[in-house]
Amino acid sequence: MTPDSVTPPVAAPMGLQVLHPNNFALVMATGIIAIGFGTLGFETLADALAVFAVGAWLVLLLLSLIRVVRHAAAVRADLLNPRLVFSFFTLVAATDIVGLLALEHGQPAVAMGCWVLAFLAWCALLYLAFSVLTFLTHEHNVNIVHGGWLIAIVGTQSLVLLGARIAQELGDFGVYMMVETHMLWDLGLVFYGIFITLFCYRIFFLTLRPQDVGPLLWVVMGAAAISANAGTTLISEDARLPFLAMQRPFIDGATMMLWAWATWWLPMLVIFGLWKHGANRLPVRYEPTMWSLVFPLGMYAVASARLGLAAEFPPLHWIAQIMIWVALAAWALVLVGLVRRVLNVLSHAPA
Repeated sequence: MTPDSVTPPVAAPMGLQVLHPNNFALVMATGIIAIGFGTLGFETLADALAVFAVGAWLVLLLLSLIRVVRHAAAVRADLLNPRLVFSFFTLVAATDIVGLLALEHGQPAVAMGCWVLAFLAWCALLYLAFSVLTFLTHEHNVNIVHGGWLIAIVGTQSLVLLGARIAQELGDFGVYMMVETHMLWDLGLVFYGIFITLFCYRIFFLTLRPQDVGPLLWVVMGAAAISANAGTTLISEDARLPFLAMQRPFIDGATMMLWAWATWWLPMLVIFGLWKHGANRLPVRYEPTMWSLVFPLGMYAVASARLGLAAEFPPLHWIAQIMIWVALAAWALVLVGLVRRVLNVLSHAPA
């Protein structure tokens, strides 16, 4: 695993050349916390966070387009970098989260547009990322494996979350969407199995330095949590076809397993953080990848709430109520770091 920090600010024009693709995780984190508070009945707070998430998504889309036009070489370098290419899947997940927010606010057409945009980006990034791994790495590069690779699973399962919801808006064509979402969910599980095997080998059997432990480590838990959330969505929506309905027992069991796996990772991730910042005294500094720490907390809360409803097991709802406030506290702390970074850059910018 390699150090996860690349630290340009999102708002300063002078930093566009090195704009980190992981900045879209800001939208993911804000949006999923908004969905979590909406699920738990805090509508006013949910609406405020939803507005923030959509605004951040629009701003980051604009900045990213400007970067593509003005700094095409830098974008190409990031896309061909095995350490960074998977971070672009935050665009996929962020767009699907915005689609979910639009659907919850009575805008199914916007939600469908978001799903199509996210799916096209997912297709392009998926084959690009695996081509980069195949042709631009070699057998001595196992140390490039890090938690950020699992953002590909987050992007895949976000398509399931939104796709299964909008299938009900597609009439007779909804059956095709339900087949697609089941396929995507299964594919996400396969990818998770591949990447988590490589990742566990990296952290448990090779030398791990404190600098190698970063916020992207939390994506390991977040990918499991969103997979569990996507599973509960497939359980809750009408399968439309008998052979899809027959998969229900498998989805039930796999969803519970994924939630349990995500739960196991929570204390382990805290231990990693204490080892880095406590035992080894490395300071905590803002970096764009920190939003990839906030998103898993929010997703875990939402997954717990939805699984509790599907299983009719109230203790999971209690866990969700605690975790959503933990996620909001983490969100606020990281936002303060972002604001301080932006102000610092602006104060040193030429007139």
